[in-house]
Amino acid sequence: MHQFPLHPDCPDLRRLAPNRTEAMLRAEAAAVEAENTAERDRFRALNDLEEAQQDGRGVTRRTFVTGAAATATVLATSQFVSTQASFAATKTGTLIHVFLYGGLDGLSLIAPANDPVLQKVRPDLLLGTDSPALDRGFMMTSAFAPLSGFLAKRQLGFVPAVSDPRLSRSHFQAQDACNLGGLPAETGGRGWLDALVDALGAGTAFRSVGIGSTLPRSLVGTNGAISLNSVESLTLRGDQRFTEATEKAIKGLFTDINHPVEESVRDGLNALGLAKQIAGKEYQPAEGVKYEGDVGRAFRELARLIKGGANVRVATIGTGGYDTHENQGPREGGQLHRRLNAVAQGMADFFTDLGDQAADVTVMVTSEFGRRVASNRGGTDHGHGGVVAVLSGQKLAGNVLGTWNGLDKLDSGDVPEYNNMFHVYGSVAQGRFGLTTAEVDKVFPRQKFSPVKIYA
Repeated sequence: MHQFPLHPDCPDLRRLAPNRTEAMLRAEAAAVEAENTAERDRFRALNDLEEAQQDGRGVTRRTFVTGAAATATVLATSQFVSTQASFAATKTGTLIHVFLYGGLDGLSLIAPANDPVLQKVRPDLLLGTDSPALDRGFMMTSAFAPLSGFLAKRQLGFVPAVSDPRLSRSHFQAQDACNLGGLPAETGGRGWLDALVDALGAGTAFRSVGIGSTLPRSLVGTNGAISLNSVESLTLRGDQRFTEATEKAIKGLFTDINHPVEESVRDGLNALGLAKQIAGKEYQPAEGVKYEGDVGRAFRELARLIKGGANVRVATIGTGGYDTHENQGPREGGQLHRRLNAVAQGMADFFTDLGDQAADVTVMVTSEFGRRVASNRGGTDHGHGGVVAVLSGQKLAGNVLGTWNGLDKLDSGDVPEYNNMFHVYGSVAQGRFGLTTAEVDKVFPRQKFSPVKIYA
C-alpha cells in the first residue's frame, strides 16, 4: 500500500472542508485519485520496460494482452464448447469420413465386369483389364491397388448404388444434405457427425476433428469441434515467448468462477497442452509410410493425434476435383485414376502407420452423388447411385456390400438407388461404435433407420 499525505486521519483534515464529514469524503477521494495515478504510472513504466526488451520487433503489451484475450474467447466458445474433458469415452474407436467433393463416378471405382449396358453406353470409360476382381462379379479400379492387402484381409469393401430421394443434381444442395444427414429443415442445420457424437459419451476436446482450415457442416452443431491444418497450428496466438504466462493467466481468469465456461476453457487448455506435446516430438511414421500429397498429409495429422492419445472419435477429410464432365480418365494415367490413387495411398499409409491401433478405426469414403451411366464426350454428367468405400480394422461382411440388382433398369439414366445413403452412413457408424438402432435413429431425424450389413 502507498502512503499519501491526505487521508481521513491526517492533521490537515480540517482545512479540506468546513465540517468533518465532508472533509473525510474529500480526503478519501484525494487518496483514491493519488493511488490510481501511482498505479497508472507504474504500469506505464512496466510497459515501457517491456517494449524496450522486444528488440525492435514491435510487440507491445497492448497487442500481447489483446492476443491473449482473443485466445481466451476462442477457448471459451466455438472450438471447445461442451467437450467434457475425459480421456475415456463411452464408445470406443474412431470414424473418419472422407468426402470427395464434385460427385464421384462410382462406376469408375467399382463396376460389374463385362456388363453389356456399360459396354454399350460408356465404352471409353470402362475399367482396365488390370482391375482386381471383387465378389459378385465386380471389379475394382487399379487406382485402389495400394489397398489390395486390406482387400485380401476383408477390411476393404464397397457399397454400390447409394443415393437418397432428397438429393438433387446440384452440388451445393447434395453436399449440404450429405453433411447434415438430411435436409436443413429436417436436421435444424446440424451435422450428422455432430449428432453422432451425442451417442458416444464424454470425450476430449479432440473427439471431433476436421482436417482443414474450415469446419465441414457434418461437424457443425452443439458438441464443439476443432478444425486444424496441422497439430502445430493449434496454439495460442501472439508472441510464443509468452505462451506459458498466457496459459497461466487464462487459467487463473476462468478458475472457480462457477460458470460453464470454466469447463470449456479448462478443456481447451488441456487440448493446447496435448497439441504442444505432440508437436514437440519429431513425428516418425512407420517404415515405408511416406504420406504424400494433400490427402496423405491430412491422414498424417490424424495419425499423429490418434497415436498421441488425443482420443479422436469422429474426424473428416475433404478433397475436391471429382466433377468430371470431360477427360474423366478412369484408367491408369487419367485424371480420375490419379485422384483415386492418391486417396487410396493415403488410406493405406494411414492404416499401416497406425499398426495395431488400426483395429479401432474405420474410414468411410463418400461423395455427394454419383454420375450418369452413359459417357458424354469422355466424361459424365451429374447423376445418382454412387459408391461408398469402407476401410475398417473390423472384418467386413464382404468386399461388395448391400443390395445390387444390376443395370438392366436405369433410373432416368442413373444407377438406381438400391442402398439408401443415410442407412449406409448409419450402418457404418453403428458397427464401428456398437450403437443401437434407436441411437442411430436420432442421428438421422425424420427417417426410419434400416441397417445395411457392413461388418462380419
